[in-house]
Amino acid sequence: MKYVILIGDGMADYPIPELGDKTPLQVAEKPNMDQVAKEGANGLLKTIPDGMEPGSDVANLAIMGYNPKKYYTGRGPLEAASIGVELKEDDIAFRCNFITVHDGRIIDFNANHISTSESSELIKTLNKHFKIGKFYTGISYRNLYIYPDKRALKVKTKPPHDIIGEPIEYHLPSNGETAEKLKQIIKESHRILKDHPTNIERSKRGKLPANMIWLWGQGQKPRMETLKEKYGLKGATITGVDLIKGLGVYLGLDNINVPGATGYLDTDYKAKGKYAIKALQDHDIIFIHIEAPDEAGHAGDIKEKIKAIENIDSKILGPLLDELPSYNSFRLA
Repeated sequence: MKYVILIGDGMADYPIPELGDKTPLQVAEKPNMDQVAKEGANGLLKTIPDGMEPGSDVANLAIMGYNPKKYYTGRGPLEAASIGVELKEDDIAFRCNFITVHDGRIIDFNANHISTSESSELIKTLNKHFKIGKFYTGISYRNLYIYPDKRALKVKTKPPHDIIGEPIEYHLPSNGETAEKLKQIIKESHRILKDHPTNIERSKRGKLPANMIWLWGQGQKPRMETLKEKYGLKGATITGVDLIKGLGVYLGLDNINVPGATGYLDTDYKAKGKYAIKALQDHDIIFIHIEAPDEAGHAGDIKEKIKAIENIDSKILGPLLDELPSYNSFRLA
């Protein structure tokens, strides 16, 4: 039996007036999804347990067959695993976004999708300045900060994409002495980064400066069985997102490196489909994760969201539907 789970992250939506009160999924040309819906079984899957914050981390853990209430400890540790950062017992891993602030408000949670090379230069500067913990370069605006004190687990933080346009003072880390230290690190980062040569150069090119960091999504090293131990299946992931790669590390999945998989709107859909089909030859289950619809949703770009859905349908799902019948038995979700 071969299993394929194709995840269009953030693909669902509410009816939109500009689309005649239809959703992007309803408007998109998606003959292959329509075929699956017509010939397969349909239902609802609750991926966010009651009382938990909705997010890609919790939802994808549930989709992979693990109860988030039992196994989830935070986003940070998963992203740490994706870049090979080993956490010690007292280490707390935070997602560290590079953001753009103006007049005390967040105006962009990803600093115009700052490049990884630019982020690397800013990370070097942060590590030279701050003596508590360590910063690590991730991908684009998605970076990492390790704080060596498990008391940071009790700190309350908020995702920057949820507070666009709001005063940052209302949303800085809270709850205890450790929160005050983290708050100072965030505030101090603005002083360090606002006139950084990388940001001066970005401004010359008409790009928003990455003039502050934002710490959130903290957690400690999780303990969980591998997919092989839990379900007896050899699995692999196809993704351009470090969070999903980190899940793959902890679940014992093979993270297939796909050239052109960016975790953004410009991802190489065709390559993802091609590599997924190849991976099926020696794996029981493949998780294919596409971030593009979610990125379009965060940007409020309806056209790009529809385009992402159509690309998933034609360049990934279509080839999969052509290939899967060559196996004696399969399941596609």
